[in-house]
Amino acid sequence: MRPSPDEYAARLTRTRERMAAAGLDGLVVVDPANLHYLTGYDAWSFYMPQLLFVPLAGEPLLIMRDMDAGGAHRTAVETPRERILGYPESLVHQRDAHPFDWAAEQLRAHGFGGRGRIGYEGEAHFLSVRSFLALQQGLPEWQLVDAHDLVNWVRLIKSPYELDLMRRAGRVASAAMRAGIDAVAAGARLNDVAAAIQFAQATGVDGAEGDYPAIVPMLPTGESADTPHMTFSARRLDASEAVSIELAGAHRRYHAPLARTLVLGRPSDRLAHLAEITAEGLQLVVDGMRPGRTIAEVHGIWQRHIAKEGIEKPSRLGYSIGIGYPPDWGERTVSIRGDEQTVIEPGMCLHIIAGMWMSGYGCELSESLAITGDGVEVLTDAPRELIVRQGT
Repeated sequence: MRPSPDEYAARLTRTRERMAAAGLDGLVVVDPANLHYLTGYDAWSFYMPQLLFVPLAGEPLLIMRDMDAGGAHRTAVETPRERILGYPESLVHQRDAHPFDWAAEQLRAHGFGGRGRIGYEGEAHFLSVRSFLALQQGLPEWQLVDAHDLVNWVRLIKSPYELDLMRRAGRVASAAMRAGIDAVAAGARLNDVAAAIQFAQATGVDGAEGDYPAIVPMLPTGESADTPHMTFSARRLDASEAVSIELAGAHRRYHAPLARTLVLGRPSDRLAHLAEITAEGLQLVVDGMRPGRTIAEVHGIWQRHIAKEGIEKPSRLGYSIGIGYPPDWGERTVSIRGDEQTVIEPGMCLHIIAGMWMSGYGCELSESLAITGDGVEVLTDAPRELIVRQGT
């Protein structure tokens, strides 16, 4: 089921409202998640320069490599074919020419070459320095200004259609976590645990096919569990050691992350105590997420809880989620921390990651949530505790 034309029209309208409020005459969009959000375009082409130009009025223009433009109409269904342009292959990986030289010429030819205040995505992973300079030199009359993740902030409030996709992504995440937990055993290789997770991520569940996630399974193990974002290797699990599993379920590019920590055999007293504190704090945060509160207020609930135990968490407690492409499933908008004054609203989706990385050990428990009219809907499903596997 694709979004309706009205869904895309509403997204574009909200984007233009935010553009007008920022005093922008146009917007250069390069983040693949934002391209997908505004047009439906979905392909592994983001390693090459590509952009969507959104004028304050008039039809947007989608520009990408010619071999990708030829099929873009298959996913960018609301973009007329004549508004999808492909730059020639001769511009790929050239020392003295760049695809955005050609893009600048096309933008000018399509009437976008006049003076104006044009936003660009300064935090996007796929806006290279050369790409920016090519636009700057090719359209010197433009006043290029950082749009500060404008479309990302539009994406913060999910429509009913998007919330349905997030629920399905949560089901995929839950199945992938079960597969990962089942694969953990003394002597098992971490890459085999990852393979079990990835199979479940790609397969999906009944009514929610899987998609490739923006990040590979992360498996900090043993002493390295004191550090987040560790991936996997052929290392074999020792009996009695702990492994943290952080993954996401992806469904039609929407992501629901989930983290749990599992220990083989009897956990150490310090890990068991940390896990108990972490689980209690996560529950308090879930219960405290209410529309009308600020993120900072809810973060304060967590801070007071762990402060009573004499421990600290210097990293943020989570972030907003939705559409994701490599290298990240976060939206780059709301961060759950003490200085975040964003007011919680229905339709927001957040990954609450109570990751406690100590010295030589750690515990990760997380949930993906959707904010409802009076609280939250938990999108993921796994035991909210330290998972202990005996006899393995």
